[in-house]
Amino acid sequence: MDERRDIRASDKDRETAVERLRAAHDEGRLSLFEYDERLARAYQAVTYGDLEKLFADLPLSAFGQAERQAARPVRVPRPSAGFIAGLPTWLRVLWGIWLTIVVINLVIWTLVSLSNAEPVYFWPMWPAGTLGAALLGLSVAATAVRRGREERRLGDRQAAPHRHSTGE
Repeated sequence: MDERRDIRASDKDRETAVERLRAAHDEGRLSLFEYDERLARAYQAVTYGDLEKLFADLPLSAFGQAERQAARPVRVPRPSAGFIAGLPTWLRVLWGIWLTIVVINLVIWTLVSLSNAEPVYFWPMWPAGTLGAALLGLSVAATAVRRGREERRLGDRQAAPHRHSTGE
């Protein structure tokens, strides 16, 4: 087993580790901070030993059920809680920061307009629009990448039994 620790991990191995971490987080075994930290370490892992360190304090059962569900060829749709809910955590944080910036700018603009007794030039549209457009572009790209990965993963799962039965 020690020999395996020094073998280089593949992208698929890292993705499997990420799925296992996600299952542990969903079960409440990892806080969001621990999950994000281990997720970064999973993507940086070079060997199987690096990946094994991520699960030293987690039971194998944390992934057993998720692994069995992942092996099914049936795709379970995500609940549609909105566009933002389906984004990666880092993008949801950026959207929260953007919303905070927009609200602060609107409050400042409102206070300045009230103190002048008439509305002033609506300058908050510039930071809100430019930052919002950049974030929207990132969000659309991240969603497309995630959707492509899910479709590839689903395609690999459906093709695996076929390859096995034909001897490929």
